[in-house]
Amino acid sequence: MFQYVVRRTLGSIPTLFVLAAITFFMMRVAPGDPFSGNRRLTPEVLANLRRAFNLDLPLWEQFWRYIWGVLHFDFGPSIKNRDYSVSELIGIGFPTSLEVGMWAMLVAAIIGIALGIAGALRRNTSVDYSVGAIAMVGLAIPIFVIGPVAQSYFGLHLRWLPISGWGDSWTYRILPVLTLALPNIAYISRLMRGSMIEIMRTNYVRTARAKGLGERRTILRHALKGALLPVVAYLGPATAITITGSIVVEQIFSIPGIGRYFVDAAINRDYPLVMGVTLFYGSIVIFANLLTDIVRGLLDPKVSYE
Repeated sequence: MFQYVVRRTLGSIPTLFVLAAITFFMMRVAPGDPFSGNRRLTPEVLANLRRAFNLDLPLWEQFWRYIWGVLHFDFGPSIKNRDYSVSELIGIGFPTSLEVGMWAMLVAAIIGIALGIAGALRRNTSVDYSVGAIAMVGLAIPIFVIGPVAQSYFGLHLRWLPISGWGDSWTYRILPVLTLALPNIAYISRLMRGSMIEIMRTNYVRTARAKGLGERRTILRHALKGALLPVVAYLGPATAITITGSIVVEQIFSIPGIGRYFVDAAINRDYPLVMGVTLFYGSIVIFANLLTDIVRGLLDPKVSYE
């Protein structure tokens, strides 16, 4: 397993390099730079600013300077957030984004697995149809619609929950976490239902039933482990995507996460911050995929690391 981890880690380096190259040159396609929209500065001041951030150099030299800095774990200073480096901004915002994403995935995993099992064991009943309806709503309605609707109903109409912010009270977590979790609840419940139905038809589950084991022991000790494999394969990438994809939820609910910096950096063309956040998110996705493969190997002996 150690050799597999090392091999996958080394293989991720070219992926991150290509990601950095695509992001770098795509940001330079549009004319201008972060200072071109500021009409109050004199040409001499603009020239000095561009020189200070190496924007006066050829593109290929800017790119290699940036890559050299990344190899030394230096993402450079933020252009728009003065007195802050990109690493400092990521360190400030990421813990909040991580908290939102992890709570959302925990809620999605618990509810989704429970709904999937219930739907599989009660096929073609009202329970199964209800699970399908929840999955349809979660898949069909995007979170940028669910969020404002939840704010309007639970926050403004019923006045049960705060509609924005990230205070110390747990009530601030409910709406953004549920909004972010709903699409994953839909996916996980459908995966779990289909996987559980298939596992319940296998020979070893039938043998366990023939031996006289109760339904609960048969499910928990024999069927559940096999049925969870597709869900585990989904949870790894989904967790990374949920953490990195909480940008929309952070904007809707005014959460001080890393998504706020990323959106502001994209609007203001803060090149180093956009590059740093993109590479950071890419590393999270790669790590989540690696962790998923390791967990699948621990659950299923048939998975090979060769």
